[in-house]
Amino acid sequence: MSQETAIPGDGTGGPGRSAGPLDEVDRRILAELTRDGRVSVRTLAERVHVSRTNAYARLERLLRDGVVTGFRAQVAPEPAGLGTSAYVALTIEQNTWREVSAELARVRYIEHAALIGGDHDVLALVRAPDNAALRDVVLNRVQSIAGVLSTRTWLVFEEFDGAQSPWE
Repeated sequence: MSQETAIPGDGTGGPGRSAGPLDEVDRRILAELTRDGRVSVRTLAERVHVSRTNAYARLERLLRDGVVTGFRAQVAPEPAGLGTSAYVALTIEQNTWREVSAELARVRYIEHAALIGGDHDVLALVRAPDNAALRDVVLNRVQSIAGVLSTRTWLVFEEFDGAQSPWE
């Protein structure tokens, strides 16, 4: 959601959004929450330099408008026993995204999947305990889903999260 696409004053926040555009305080709140989703409203208010009432009201609005969709722990895959990661690109039959995505959502070890444009139709992030489990996910589970025509797998050797939050 790019801030550049927002149309000031129209109340919609730009194409594809029903919430109003985010202001600087909202962006600072999002930056703090992405750093620490467990931060108290009191501490959040202190960090973004607003009153607790204002911070609470803004957080409630961000939740109500669907800007903030929840809070969760970030788990390091390897220490949690998921030592093999791979991106799996799928080519699917036209108009099968809904059915394929519903099946992918039920496959253990698929952390994320997205409908994409380009040479492939779907990109899935798989985090498995080992290569044997990854092989089972791709060759037995994913390739057996009706509508999946082919897959291509890229092993992840190393990864990192971006250092800069888009909300700062």
